[in-house]
Amino acid sequence: MHTPLWCWFATGALILSLLAVDFAFHSRTREITLRSALVVSAAWVGVSVLFGLVMGATGNWESAGEYFGGYLTEKALSIDNIFVFALLFRAFDVPSSHQRRVLFYGVFGALVLRGALIAAGASLLAHFGWSLFVLGALLILAGSRMARGNELIVPDRNPALRALRRLVPMTPDYVGSRFFARIDGNLMATPLLFALLAIEVTDLVFAMDSIPATFGITRDVFVVFTANAFAVIGLRALYFVLAGALDRFTYVKYGLAALLVFIGLKMLLAPILTLPILASVAAIVTIIGVSIAVSLGHERRVSVVPQREPERIAAVKANDSRQPLARVD
Repeated sequence: MHTPLWCWFATGALILSLLAVDFAFHSRTREITLRSALVVSAAWVGVSVLFGLVMGATGNWESAGEYFGGYLTEKALSIDNIFVFALLFRAFDVPSSHQRRVLFYGVFGALVLRGALIAAGASLLAHFGWSLFVLGALLILAGSRMARGNELIVPDRNPALRALRRLVPMTPDYVGSRFFARIDGNLMATPLLFALLAIEVTDLVFAMDSIPATFGITRDVFVVFTANAFAVIGLRALYFVLAGALDRFTYVKYGLAALLVFIGLKMLLAPILTLPILASVAAIVTIIGVSIAVSLGHERRVSVVPQREPERIAAVKANDSRQPLARVD
């Protein structure tokens, strides 16, 4: 579907306005509680759903279905981003009060970088049709890699960050929430800037999987961009909702791996098998829903064991105390 130029400008203005509202809200809020994060995250989901409904009402519902499929895929894969973001914040020892600032600029940078990747991907698919099969194979490879588990993120081993540290002088400690500080007349970067760059580089790596996955659902560049954009702009609020509970989602990474493999196979089999968009969306929802349900079920079973263990030990001791003592002759 050809998208008029005014739609691009209107959507860009809408996204920038939403980011400005989000920045103003978090600037006035000194502390982000779980409740406020849930409210903001729900608001972002509501805006994203509303955008898809407007797209269907003013354009066509097939494009809206593709948007929802891409949005759900990107939103699900962002769970893995959040896990790595939490590891990076821990590795850089970023104070919790500064994390939202890093995430805001990280989201803004991610939108720009993903826009460039989407444009490059669309051009590649337009000029080299066979690249669709390459992307499908890469998604299957990414899914198998994810199923084996994420490698530990060690910022000091990142070649880009190590090279940047040699080129840019850095302050020994954080200077409030500033990315740059002037020390003894010299402009220096703070560790917060390196944390931001680590977030950007990490998101770019994950975008190499998620953007081809969205192209596996639709070839409409406008749909791919909006699905990615609305999933990413709510990433900051989702981080504060899930960061403390990521350990509970034990099997979600296997669901994400299955999702990448499913879309990769869909791309490889496209010449001989075409799935309706509703079937693709249903498969995406089922894969993610089952992985979350299995994870929560596993967490519930594990949490019951420690609670019952003290009761079992107390019962054993009480039973032993009722046994007659052996007589010693």
